[in-house]
Amino acid sequence: MEHSENQIILRGSLVDLPQFSHENHRKRFYRFTLCVPRLSGAEDLLPVVASEQVLEQMDLSGGTMLRIEGQIRTHNVRENGARRLLIFVFATSVTAQEGEPINDVLLQGPLCRDASYRRTPLGREICDVMLAVPRAFYRADYLPCILWGRVAKEAAQMQTGEILRISGRLQSRIYTKLTQEGRQERTAYEVSALTAQPIFPEE
Repeated sequence: MEHSENQIILRGSLVDLPQFSHENHRKRFYRFTLCVPRLSGAEDLLPVVASEQVLEQMDLSGGTMLRIEGQIRTHNVRENGARRLLIFVFATSVTAQEGEPINDVLLQGPLCRDASYRRTPLGREICDVMLAVPRAFYRADYLPCILWGRVAKEAAQMQTGEILRISGRLQSRIYTKLTQEGRQERTAYEVSALTAQPIFPEE
């Protein structure tokens, strides 16, 4: 994968047909879910948003699986008086392509809050970070990332504002949230890092 501040490549199977999502600057966008199996046998169910133009150019002759190229995007919404961060894959290319599942992510951006380091009861090291990945027009996507082992310990030493480059995969995780209406099952999305490298500005 070539260097980019925000790049994702997926290959998986379509879970549902594209449904109209929204219109922006007279362009229509559609949403669908892609299922990408892990080596462990678990499956990541990932939300994808693509423009009508990208879907119209899709070549379906390559097979039953879809290859998605694009970026991970975030959008803040208000829900029942609270702010909620929506995370999705913004597709710039969709093609039908057979092959092994792919879930490759490359991100680079500054930490926008202090890293959260902890150990599991079995002693495994984990570090949660939030990257502010730059986007055009002075905007940014705020992406939660989880690091493991030695990589987690190194990231825990970084300060807010320092730049980190991460490669890994986008994963989905189901959790239960207590609300006024009772227990609700929700899905969280985060980047699970395979590698993480601090980036230091050139003198």
